[in-house]
Amino acid sequence: MGKFNKTAAAILITALALAGIWAFTSPGEKYFEITKNLDIFATLYKEVNTYYVDEVSPNQLIKTGIDAMLGSLDPYTNYIPEDDIEDYRTMTTGQYGGIGALIGTRNGKNMIIMPYEGFPAHKAGLKIGDEIIQVNGIDVKRKAYTDISKLLRGQANSSLKMVVQRHNSTEPIEVEIVREKITIDNVPYYGLIDDDIGYVKLSDFTTNAGKEVKNAVIELKSQGANSIILDLRGNPGGLLNEAVNVSNIFIPKGSEVVSTKGKMKDWNKTYKALNPPVDTEIPVAVLISSSSASASEIVAGVVQDYDRGILVGQKTFGKGLVQATRPLTYNSQLKVTTAKYYIPSGRCIQAIDYSSRNDDGSVGKVPDSLKVAFKTRNGRTVFDGGGVDPDISVDIDYLPPIVVSLISKGLIFDYATIYHYSHETIGKPRDFKLADSDYQKFISWLSDKDYDYTTRVENSIDELIAQAKKEKYYDDISKQILVLRSNVEHNKDSDLQKFKADIKQILEEEISSRYYLSRGVIETSFSADDDVKAAVKALRDSQNYGELLEN
Repeated sequence: MGKFNKTAAAILITALALAGIWAFTSPGEKYFEITKNLDIFATLYKEVNTYYVDEVSPNQLIKTGIDAMLGSLDPYTNYIPEDDIEDYRTMTTGQYGGIGALIGTRNGKNMIIMPYEGFPAHKAGLKIGDEIIQVNGIDVKRKAYTDISKLLRGQANSSLKMVVQRHNSTEPIEVEIVREKITIDNVPYYGLIDDDIGYVKLSDFTTNAGKEVKNAVIELKSQGANSIILDLRGNPGGLLNEAVNVSNIFIPKGSEVVSTKGKMKDWNKTYKALNPPVDTEIPVAVLISSSSASASEIVAGVVQDYDRGILVGQKTFGKGLVQATRPLTYNSQLKVTTAKYYIPSGRCIQAIDYSSRNDDGSVGKVPDSLKVAFKTRNGRTVFDGGGVDPDISVDIDYLPPIVVSLISKGLIFDYATIYHYSHETIGKPRDFKLADSDYQKFISWLSDKDYDYTTRVENSIDELIAQAKKEKYYDDISKQILVLRSNVEHNKDSDLQKFKADIKQILEEEISSRYYLSRGVIETSFSADDDVKAAVKALRDSQNYGELLEN
C-alpha cells in the first residue's frame, strides 16, 4: 500500500492542481485542502481494497479514478500510463518499429487490411485479405488484432516469422519479415486531377507534415498544376508547429499564423510564418469536414482569414485548444490543455460547449447570439464559436443502410479479394468501373449471405408504434401504420438495384485497393466525391472563385 499511495499522491497532486485546488487565497488553506483530499483518497482506496467483494487491480482502479477526474475538465486532458507511451509517441511522431501494415478484423478473422507501399510487409509479398494465423510461432487466430499489432512491432532490423492463409491457397504461407523503422506519411497521396489541378491529401500533422506538403505542391506545379486542392477531411490535427509550416506554404514570410493564450502567461506565444512561401498566388481550395480538427482548423482558418483560398465541405470540428505533455512519476505522462489558440482574424474556433456534440462529433448549430463576428483581410465576415465554416457548403452524402450493412459484414471486403484473385489486372484507378455483368455476379454471390439491416424510417415507425401504444392511440391508427410500414419496408433485392450506384462505387474502391493499395482507393473515389467535384468546379470558374473571396 505504501508504494501505491506515493504513486497516487504524485499523480493526484498534479491533477488536483490542474483542477483548480491551487487557487485558494491562503497558502496554508491550499495545502490543507490538498493534504485532506489525498488522505481521503488513500483511505478510501484502502477500504475498497480490503473489503470489496472481488479482487481489485490497483493500476486499473487508479486509472479509472484519474480518467474520471480529468474527464470533468475537457476531453483532451488525458493521463497516459507507461504502457501506452509508445502508442502516444507513434501518434505524435508517426514513427514506430514494425512491418508497415494496417491490420484489422473481418468476419472474425484477423487480416492484413492495407500494407503500406514500400515497407516490409509489402516487400515481403503480404496482400490485403491475408488472414494472420501465427506470429513467431504464436497462434493468433483468437487474439484481438490490437494484441497482434504489439507482436508485430519491435526494434528495427529484428526479424519475425508470420504464417498467413491466403484466398485460393490450400496451404498456409510462411513469410519472414525484417522490421524497419516505419514513418507513416502525413501525405499518403498527391497527384493531378485532370491536367491542371493538383490534389494533396494531408491525413496528419506529425513531424515533417509541412515539408511533405511543400514537396507535393512543388512537384505538382512542375507537372502543370495551376491550382491546388488540399484535402484536410478527417484530419484530427497534431503538432502546432506543423500547422504553421503547412500554412507558410501559401502565405508570405512573417505573416501571423496563430497565437496561444492560457493561464501560464510565459507560455503565451504568437507563431509566424518563418520561411519563404512556395506560392502566394496559386488558387487554393481546402476540403474540410466535421472531423477536421485542431491543426487542420488552424490551416483552414488561416487560408480563410487571409482570403488566400476557399474552403469546401462542412463545418469543422471546433477544437481550439492547445495541449502539452508533462512528465509524471513511473514513466507516465499527463497531456494537459494549457491554452486556447486564435487565428489571424482574432477568432477562436473552440466550440463553446465541447461536451454537447452531434452523433458524428460535429458541433452543430451554435446560436447566433453566442457568436462574435470577425473580419478577414478582404473584409468578409466570419464567426467564432465552434469550428470554421466553409465558403462552399456541400451536404454530406450518407450511405444507404444496405451499403453500411455490406461494409460492416465484411462482404464488400471479401468480394474484392475474390475478384482480385480471378482478375490479374484492372484499368487505371480513376478509370476503373465495374461492368453491369460484374455487378450481377456480385449480387449472385450475395444470395446466401447474411446482410440484413433496418432502415432509419423503419426504426422511426417502430418508435411510433411503441409511443402510440404507450399513449393508447395505437388502436385508432393501427391500420394507417400498417399501410405505412408496408410501403417503406425494405426489400434487399430491390435495394440492390435502387442503390446500385452507391454499392458499385464502394466496391470499385475496395477492388482498386487490391491492385493499387491506398492510392487506388483515393483515385477511384474522385469521380463520385462531391467535395472534390465542388472544388474543381470552383477552381475552374475564376470569376466565381474571386467573388467568393470578396463577399
